[in-house]
Amino acid sequence: MTNILMQNQRKIELLAPAGNMEKLKTAFHFGADAVYMAGKSFGLRAFADNFTDEEIKVAAEYAHNLGKKVYVTLNIFPKNADFNLLDNYLKVLQDAQVDAVLVSDVGMFSYVKSHSNLAIHISTQANTTNKHAVKFWYEQGAERVVLAREVPLCDIAEISAFCPQVELETFVHGAMCISYSGRCLMSNYLTNRDSNRGACVQACRWQWEIREVGREEYMPVMEDERGTYIFNSKDMNMLAHLPQVINAGVVSLKIEGRMKSAFYCATVVGAYRRALDAIANGTFTDELIAELNNELNKASHRSYTTGFYFDEEESRQYYPSSKATEEYKFVAVVQQSLDGQIVVEQRNKFIVGEQLEILSAAGHTNKTFVVEYALDDKGNNVEVCNKVKQKLTINCPYTLLAGDILRKPNPAE
Repeated sequence: MTNILMQNQRKIELLAPAGNMEKLKTAFHFGADAVYMAGKSFGLRAFADNFTDEEIKVAAEYAHNLGKKVYVTLNIFPKNADFNLLDNYLKVLQDAQVDAVLVSDVGMFSYVKSHSNLAIHISTQANTTNKHAVKFWYEQGAERVVLAREVPLCDIAEISAFCPQVELETFVHGAMCISYSGRCLMSNYLTNRDSNRGACVQACRWQWEIREVGREEYMPVMEDERGTYIFNSKDMNMLAHLPQVINAGVVSLKIEGRMKSAFYCATVVGAYRRALDAIANGTFTDELIAELNNELNKASHRSYTTGFYFDEEESRQYYPSSKATEEYKFVAVVQQSLDGQIVVEQRNKFIVGEQLEILSAAGHTNKTFVVEYALDDKGNNVEVCNKVKQKLTINCPYTLLAGDILRKPNPAE
């Protein structure tokens, strides 16, 4: 493992999604080195909570105080009118001292470069798939290129050798798009919500039947009488292959999921943090990989794939259903640790007498304990805890950190 880190000569960054301030803080708590986020405009996740101008400033300051970074997306495909609002927004980002912006459109790139001093990363939406395109972006002044998800690992290594000055970023975990690097018109055509401007409704996840025009019968794609989810992509999971990804020259490992929950963020970031630390200290074993993959299954996910990284004949589509599974439920987040007790904010129902499991940045992940009592903020005993966001004091034999999470098996799965 030492050879991997020596070959790369750069610190490997774990990059997490931040759809709002809670998810940003969760990502950093569980070990992310940086987050990517969006303001209320110009990003490709319009349905996420996203950040107001003031929140961007607060988020950047919070990250920098931890020695971490924030990147802001400007990766819509803009129309002429969009540029009328861009000057003020660029000033907001500069004043907040965000670490970089992500762009996909050449017009946006040119405008940001000439109207600000912000570092620029090239978004995966720019469809950068080869070494000459990476070199072009570097010559234009890009600091980093987020490669298209369709680039195989062997090509990434060639790109890195050809353009060693450029930071390469790739997705290693999360949902995948049915369309080439996200260039999709299905949502726009069916619902008038444009995926290329941040409003995708994921129509590809719907149940479909296909019939050629001029034929009465449907094509034989059905799994059963109900049809099949033929456009429904599996989720990416490259945890077991992180050494190969790093050795290929990637310096930023990106997790998808700005629309996902804080529980998803905590679980996935925590697992990948442990994996990267193990790679660094030479303890990245098959046993640990199995343990961490089991951890990843506890958060919302579909069946996994390695995407396009390897030249393998594997299906990247999941036909039976579009529904994600979640083996564990988010029960509460720790706010304070006391002597033999913790104060938590509840997120899902639990009852006294139930066993809860810990997801912790303090080394207590997967430890369990039985809830013997729960007290509300007035000191009253609560047997059935079913009020979301209520503050409770419960027993706990472990010293946990604010931001740690309690969970329990999801019986629905």
